[in-house]
Amino acid sequence: MTTKFENLEAAVKNVLGDRILQSFSAFGELTVVLAPAAYLQAMIDLRDDASTAFEELIDLCGVDYSAYADGVWDGARFAAVSHLLSISNNWRLRVRVFAADDEMPVVPSLSEVWSSANWYEREAFDLFGILFDGHNDLRRILTDYGFIGHPFRKDFPISGYVEMRYDADQKRVIYQPVTIDPRENTPRVIREEHYGMKG
Repeated sequence: MTTKFENLEAAVKNVLGDRILQSFSAFGELTVVLAPAAYLQAMIDLRDDASTAFEELIDLCGVDYSAYADGVWDGARFAAVSHLLSISNNWRLRVRVFAADDEMPVVPSLSEVWSSANWYEREAFDLFGILFDGHNDLRRILTDYGFIGHPFRKDFPISGYVEMRYDADQKRVIYQPVTIDPRENTPRVIREEHYGMKG
């Protein structure tokens, strides 16, 4: 008797065939890795083929692998990871596609396949700098209009580059270099013998 996972794996392999670069189980879900050139058509096939019927794109996010596995990662730096749901088959699938160029990461847009991809791709563009070819409105969604850089990239400083504040003399919001001084946080040590014990 086959399990639900085995049925899903067989259906996905049947639909995608040799377009799958890698396939594995992670966190109880099937993950497939696709090449950017095969990505768009493969996603359309996963949606339209009755044996897979992934009607919904649940999530799409960007990933920066530059510091993955303690910095020993030697593959492409940026990836877009999609989570698909088939309501009719009651199963989920994770699809990962790596951008071929680390300097200008580009992958095809899924906004014409699933309308929910529109905002997810804008978020991945804003936070990671991943470009989605074919997206009709790719602009920042979470950061300020004048924001420089992509804050979820591993090489972006935690404190950022600039901060904004209202200047009473100029009567407007101004940008200035970050003025956060580094500090050492010392944990509070509780020395009471029976601290937290009742009675």
